[in-house]
Amino acid sequence: MTTIESEALVAGEIALVRAWRLEALERGGYEQPLSSELAERSDVDLHFAIDLLRRGCAPELAAKILL
Repeated sequence: MTTIESEALVAGEIALVRAWRLEALERGGYEQPLSSELAERSDVDLHFAIDLLRRGCAPELAAKILL
C-alpha cells in the first residue's frame, strides 16, 4: 500500500467516525449546527454530550460546557 492510499484510507475512516458521531448526537437531541460542531471535535466525549441532554441540560448550555 502506498502512502497516498494509506492516507486516503485513514481519511475515509475519519469521515465514517464523524458521520457516526453526528448521527448519534442528532439521535441524542442535538440539532444542526451544534451536532455538526460537536461531531467534528474528537476531544468531545460523545457519551457525556448525550448524557447532559438526558439529564435535562439545554443543548446550547451543553455545547458551552463541552466546548
